[in-house]
Amino acid sequence: MTLTFIQNIGGGFLIIMLLFSLIYFLLWVYCVIDVIRSNFKDQNMKLIWIVILLFAHIIGPLVYLVLGKNTKVGY
Repeated sequence: MTLTFIQNIGGGFLIIMLLFSLIYFLLWVYCVIDVIRSNFKDQNMKLIWIVILLFAHIIGPLVYLVLGKNTKVGY
């Protein structure tokens, strides 16, 4: 069943999905590294951001990029 589905997908769509997945994975890795290296106003925020990034895979990195900068020291 799955093999038939994959055979019916066009090559262009498959390449676009692979590129999107790679870009999203790199964004996720960037966010995790940024959380680990950063100093936060409250030290518990580091643990909270790691948990958010691990368990909210779809929106976690986007939420961190929007809201995470305000919780760091120096911003």
